Amino acid sequence: MKRIFILMAVMATIASCKKDETTKNNIFKGPEVSFWHGKAWTSVKLNDDGSPALLMLTLNDDVLNSVGVTNDSASAHSHANQADIPLPKEAPEPFKFIMLDWNPHGHPPVNIYDKPHFDVHFYMTAESEVMGYTDTAKMAINPAADYLPAKHIGANAIPMMGKHWMDASSPELHGQPFTQTFLYGSYNGQVVFYEPMMTLDFLKNTSDFQRAIPQPAKFQQTGYYPTTIRISKHDGVTDIILEGFSAKQAS
Repeated sequence: MKRIFILMAVMATIASCKKDETTKNNIFKGPEVSFWHGKAWTSVKLNDDGSPALLMLTLNDDVLNSVGVTNDSASAHSHANQADIPLPKEAPEPFKFIMLDWNPHGHPPVNIYDKPHFDVHFYMTAESEVMGYTDTAKMAINPAADYLPAKHIGANAIPMMGKHWMDASSPELHGQPFTQTFLYGSYNGQVVFYEPMMTLDFLKNTSDFQRAIPQPAKFQQTGYYPTTIRISKHDGVTDIILEGFSAKQAS
């Protein structure tokens, strides 16, 4: 009996240590979602005061090594190229979920974004709402200029996604090869997503990368907004990280 009590005490101590470690790290992971032959998931890290330190999408190497880039119709139809990735409940407002898109042949504009690449939409509206983004008239209503960063120009509008806004100063729009970029998205006059886009080659061959996110003058929703995007490759995974969060009031 004494041994049983000792064993129970040891197990309780281990469980307490694991709980303390999780609390100390303030990291919260969302559910894993299958994508091609790999897994994708989200994580949130909070500062000690409860504010967000980072919001992250993780792709394991099996994703990057299995996504198809050929015209093999059998392969194309056996895997979904889009997945909605839930966020942990600790995710900062206004972010709701991530829509992950794999584009094996890229997309318009041609000769710019027609390389195999990922679109990562960090949505500020619920998944059910995004599925209703089908009204072409509402798609054409642009946000007021202050809610988009300077020098951003409207591009393609996609049903159940939104209208895309490109940074006119991006290198790929001035003759440089596309490797990575950052877009905004809107619907019915509201900014609804932030979107890093990255080629497969860039993600496979980049172990560490960081860039600033263009910032608007005003925000439509109160919440925490990132100022930096970072890529980190380690231990068989690639992290796509939004960080440098700043609290903003709707105005």
